Amino acid sequence: MNKKQLQSEQTKKKVAEAARSLFAHKGYTATSIEDIVAATGSSKGNIYYHFQSKEGLFKYLLDEWDRDWKEQWAAKEHLFQTTEEKLQGFAEHMVTNDLNHPLTKAMDEFISSGWERSDIQQEMSRYVAEHIEFNRQILQQGMDEGELNADDARTLGFILEGLMMGLGEMSKRAPNAAATLGIYRKAIQVFLHGTALVR
Repeated sequence: MNKKQLQSEQTKKKVAEAARSLFAHKGYTATSIEDIVAATGSSKGNIYYHFQSKEGLFKYLLDEWDRDWKEQWAAKEHLFQTTEEKLQGFAEHMVTNDLNHPLTKAMDEFISSGWERSDIQQEMSRYVAEHIEFNRQILQQGMDEGELNADDARTLGFILEGLMMGLGEMSKRAPNAAATLGIYRKAIQVFLHGTALVR
């Protein structure tokens, strides 16, 4: 990387960091390109050069968040021995890194404000599909190792994603930080073992 490319990359990171802070504090809609210009000293042209638009900048931050999430999970996944431990660790990772992430509220606003647009729907569908595949792999591994009954891992991964998304929405509307992780843990337990009395 030459000096010019390095400076360009540094500018891009500086803009992204300032924008992340602004989106976290003001929300997606209330943050303008002018706010980002004022916070960074970069020109509008420079911001558009790197990100094309405010929306492009926000999508970049979401992709960065997604990459960080996956890297952090990959670093700790080996700590869990069984499928149940892994799913409990996964639930804790979600509570820590999703519900408490500074961009969570701005992301909800971004999605709801642009939901009628097909490109936003496609982007969110891509994220959901990745999450379902992530779930499928964990569950399939549990089946392959004899910890779970043989079943359709993709369907179960879809159900698990619906459960996690629903819990996430409920937790945002009735926040109780002390109870949230316990509820997620209980949800994993119910997902794996059910509530019916075995006769």
